[in-house]
Amino acid sequence: MKPTISIVVAIFNRKDELFELLNSLNAQIDKDFEVIIVDDGSLIDLKPTIHNFEEILNIKYFKKTNSGPGLSRNYGARRAANDWLVFVDSDVIVEKDYIENIKKSILTIPCDAFGGADKAHKGFNLMQKAISYSMTSVFTTGGIRGNKKAVSKFQPRSFNMGVKKEVFEKVGGFSEMRIGEDPDLSMTLWENGFTTAFFDTIAVYHKRRVDFGKFSKQVFQFGCARPILNQRHPNYVKISFAFPSLFLLGYVLGFIEYFILGKGFVLSLFGLYTIMVLLHATIVTRNIAIAGMAVISTYIQMFSYGYGFLKSWILLNVLKMKPENAFPKHFHKT
Repeated sequence: MKPTISIVVAIFNRKDELFELLNSLNAQIDKDFEVIIVDDGSLIDLKPTIHNFEEILNIKYFKKTNSGPGLSRNYGARRAANDWLVFVDSDVIVEKDYIENIKKSILTIPCDAFGGADKAHKGFNLMQKAISYSMTSVFTTGGIRGNKKAVSKFQPRSFNMGVKKEVFEKVGGFSEMRIGEDPDLSMTLWENGFTTAFFDTIAVYHKRRVDFGKFSKQVFQFGCARPILNQRHPNYVKISFAFPSLFLLGYVLGFIEYFILGKGFVLSLFGLYTIMVLLHATIVTRNIAIAGMAVISTYIQMFSYGYGFLKSWILLNVLKMKPENAFPKHFHKT
């Protein structure tokens, strides 16, 4: 039986990006799907943007009080009419064969949930392309999130994620976590005997954050979330999750070694790492300017994620704080 698709988008403000996403959905070769937009308490009016597509897309619009992306996606999922829920972020653009390839992959790769990659669009600015490199590179945390070689344990992310509706309902959907809610769902699926898969033909163009300050704050929050996820799902803890924190501590030790002992061995290793990132980014992006910015964004990612992870680990494991008390903004207050 041919899969039926409901696209669910939780959004807060981001009117211009919503227009681009809906425009890309309108260009789909396979037009047999519905779109559910859940306005998570936006401070600007999104209705005019929605109105532009009401006659050309099967679209439903709902506005609710702010509760974070996970619970807003649950809200949309309950109102979906089709068998498969496909979650995308409001800041992505999809290719015209996105829906078509999802349906083909579902029929050929048995699974209960799936995810795809993200990449930079040629129209993105240099900083967006640099940040996209950092978030997907083998030299950063992007290289430890799961990939095609680890299909059976790929952790789908909510910027490009599909789940059978009946399975989604059985596990209760996304949890109360505001940050890290998508890997939390993936591991909850595994714990309940369900399977995930990586679909290599459904990559999306993901804009992410548009400046280094916002990017740093975002990955810091990701780092804070990981020890919480480790507590919630101890069977899926990996030593690689702590790599950015070790990277940060190693950098600090390198400066201590240099200024106290007068030796620069550790810092020379970071110099080698920098050269490797620069060369790899140049090859991948084919632009030396983007590669130079990618070095900066890579260090921002590693340091910010590493600091967030370290802070969270100390609060949870040394000071024995409860996650919701240590990071109240990470959880929806019920």
